[in-house]
Amino acid sequence: MRALVQRVERAEVSVRDELVGRIEDGLLVLVGVTHSDGPREAERLAEKVYRLRVFPDDTALADRPGSAVLAVSQFTLYADTSKGRRPSWSAAAAGAQAEPLVREFVAQLRARSVAVAEGRFGAHMRVGLINDGPVTLLLEV
Repeated sequence: MRALVQRVERAEVSVRDELVGRIEDGLLVLVGVTHSDGPREAERLAEKVYRLRVFPDDTALADRPGSAVLAVSQFTLYADTSKGRRPSWSAAAAGAQAEPLVREFVAQLRARSVAVAEGRFGAHMRVGLINDGPVTLLLEV
């Protein structure tokens, strides 16, 4: 699994002009799944995001009870752009495999008492954010 993590002052996601998720002061996490991923990778990624020290004073979500996560599925994190101008999506897991693992990632964060807002799996989403720092990191497990 991969995650593009951005520290944000605020972030929101909408589907067809309906706001489906919004957070203040936390992390926007775009989550991608590949074919070899399973529940163990979802748990490891959640723990990595939870312990990632990206906030001021070298703190993590684990140290900041008021912080939140906006989790958005993002199959394009597994794009292969090595040939030509058109990305290949063959490394991205199909929805039937990816959706339960994104849900497991969210469940693992919630089990750690993190407030999590979500996008809508498989939908065309509009994501807005105010990046804080900016801080943007690519994680992989």
